[in-house]
Amino acid sequence: MSDPNLSTRQLRAFVALAEARNFTRAAARCHLSQPAFSALIRSLESALGARLFDRTTRTVELTAEGSLFLDGAQRLLRDVEVTVADLGEHVARRRGRVSLAALPALAAGWLPEVLAQFHADHPHIELDVADALSDECVERVRAGRADFALAAVRASAPELLAQPFCSDRFHVVCRGDHPFANRRRITLADLPGQPFVHLARNSSVRQHIDTAIRPAQIHSVLELEQLSTVAGMVRAGLGITVVPALTLFHFEHPALVTRPLFAPGLKRELFLIRRRDRSLSMAAQALFELVMLRRPKVG
Repeated sequence: MSDPNLSTRQLRAFVALAEARNFTRAAARCHLSQPAFSALIRSLESALGARLFDRTTRTVELTAEGSLFLDGAQRLLRDVEVTVADLGEHVARRRGRVSLAALPALAAGWLPEVLAQFHADHPHIELDVADALSDECVERVRAGRADFALAAVRASAPELLAQPFCSDRFHVVCRGDHPFANRRRITLADLPGQPFVHLARNSSVRQHIDTAIRPAQIHSVLELEQLSTVAGMVRAGLGITVVPALTLFHFEHPALVTRPLFAPGLKRELFLIRRRDRSLSMAAQALFELVMLRRPKVG
């Protein structure tokens, strides 16, 4: 027998008749006229190439083939109902999974409250967050390991779409006993000659500062990977640092002072990056919309 093209309407009609053993009652259960219902049963039998019911003027009974088909038909209908219900949960944003990549400073400072709100609104959506530098964030999206990312580079790959997210201005951080602590205005020209506690050269923060101050050189005392470590070294008096506004929560300490850096054109642009050729799932779209709504207002 060739592969039959069956519909859920046919399966539901068959199960209704198998349970009711009466065409009139089964047709009513399916909200069909009796002629339409009978035609549906005949089309099913024709598609299967088997007689499913023995009919008399008074009774309707399953044939041997009908009995064999009944369990499978009921199972198929249950699977369809479960699948449709599951999809409905996803469409209603009650279930699903979202994978997000973000710069560590965003992931530690701004993002937690956003995710807390999202989790409260969608408690059954699973969250996966990767805190990584910009290049890794972009690669996760490109490889399909993240639905979208927040990074400090504008993705150049043709399959990626980058849209502006926010701008981040820079601040000087020093100890309270440093001469800068009493200055109301600090410029790029004030930085050369100062001992500096730097982030590593592969960080977007470091790249922005090096580009802005060139051709002058900064006296680098330490180069570190983590902002919390930078904060500890500045507290110890090893030097000053320059960091974006979104990272300043790392430097909230009585011994430290932050001052805006007056540097025209020096700002860090952050981008929201996603695949150009793939639509977001309902769950990812919900988080995307909240992230855009709650984006930080700095710079």
